Amino acid sequence: MAILTNSGRSAVAEILKDQPIHMAWGSGVAAWDTESVPEPLTAVALENEIGRRVATQVQYCTPSSSGEIEVPNGKFAISAEPTNFLFMRFTFAFLDAPSATIRELGVFVGTTIRSSVPSSQQYFVPADVQTPGRLLLLERIPKLDRSPDIRQQFEFVVQF
Repeated sequence: MAILTNSGRSAVAEILKDQPIHMAWGSGVAAWDTESVPEPLTAVALENEIGRRVATQVQYCTPSSSGEIEVPNGKFAISAEPTNFLFMRFTFAFLDAPSATIRELGVFVGTTIRSSVPSSQQYFVPADVQTPGRLLLLERIPKLDRSPDIRQQFEFVVQF
């Protein structure tokens, strides 16, 4: 059986890095507050999307015990050269869904926005989205009550 080499994995990361990347958040299902339900591998969308934001930063990275990026699965350092790891940061504005309850997060690649939406806009409600793209990552989180006083930020490292 053939294998996907590290070089091939870096090629996949390069292709994805050049796509539009957005993070969507949603209210999910209230029952998740008391019952742990695993993320389905077959998911293609959030259960109840509220909005999505363009990635603030997308860079190659590599595992490093002294790296400046720290996520639950380890520490990483930014790499100028393509690797099979992509670091993604999403910084939401204070007034993005300021009173929403968030229970689910999803990273999408290849989203297209309706042509009627101003090109300078960075946060999009579902009506602004022409095609959602493909769901790359899905995470259900403990209930998060948004506040207009907090600028929410999320970081992910994806290994290919």
